[in-house]
Amino acid sequence: MIMDTKSIIDLAKDVLKIEANSILKLVDTVGEEFDKAVEMLYTCKGRVIVTGMGKSGLIGKKIAATLTSTGTPSYFLHPAESTHGDSGIITRDDVVIAISNSGETQELLNLLPLVKRFGVRMIGMTGNLNSTLAKASDVVIDISVEKEACPLNKAPTASTTVTLAMGDALAVCLLEKRGFTKEDFLIFHPSGALGKGFTFRVKDLMLTGDRLPVVNENEDFTDVIEIISKYKLGMAILVNYNGELTGILTDGDIRRTLIKHPNVQNLKVKDVMTINPKVISAEDYGASALHLMEKYSITALAVVENNKPIGVIHIHDLLKAGIA
Repeated sequence: MIMDTKSIIDLAKDVLKIEANSILKLVDTVGEEFDKAVEMLYTCKGRVIVTGMGKSGLIGKKIAATLTSTGTPSYFLHPAESTHGDSGIITRDDVVIAISNSGETQELLNLLPLVKRFGVRMIGMTGNLNSTLAKASDVVIDISVEKEACPLNKAPTASTTVTLAMGDALAVCLLEKRGFTKEDFLIFHPSGALGKGFTFRVKDLMLTGDRLPVVNENEDFTDVIEIISKYKLGMAILVNYNGELTGILTDGDIRRTLIKHPNVQNLKVKDVMTINPKVISAEDYGASALHLMEKYSITALAVVENNKPIGVIHIHDLLKAGIA
């Protein structure tokens, strides 16, 4: 029977609805066991070994990859190959995540004696909470679905989707628990769009020479305001007679000074500057500069060497380089 276009569109919508609803129904199953799984993975001294057969194995590979890229070292172990020598990758310090919707996948069950013999902790992800896998696991994560999106209710569709989503939930919770930052993420993705510009160092992007608003700290406050306006960086770098950095004056400092001092004509800039400003080295990565700017809500950093300013790195330079 040849389906018409409307029937195809309706079927496609049904598939998406079934898979979306399957994920939503899992929300109510996330509880104590999930929390135990996250803690087990967080305290793992070795690596996370993810294993699964067939479609579960394909999903397992993605889960392992996501964990690895977000700070949890992980490997995928093919269960059929595991009984032919590959199981030697597992150590007592590892945690195994075993995936099987039925919980009775024979190739996966063949791995259980080794896991038990060495006392390796195991998280079972299964749709059958009474299965052999569930009973053998230290922690069980429920990935059951009411039905597959396949009209025959045979091909793994909704079940693999919820497994993938549950793996993402584990990875994101671990990411948050570890305090994994955007900079950390870029370290693991130095190539491609995710890490675009990450390899730039501050020295590659900073302003130098006559483009630097460097001023002696003994200058008049009002004169420094004119210099800040001229250089359009929102700041001036202040130094002593030895050329050493003593502070900065920013647009915010200017506003606060004007509010506090009705008469600024006799003010020296050193009286109102920000001392001990955040600085960075020319050899640091641009991503490190961005991290400091985001953390302290600032838009520019003085670049110093031996406590003397040699440049300025501005957030606009970082954005243009693709570091964001």
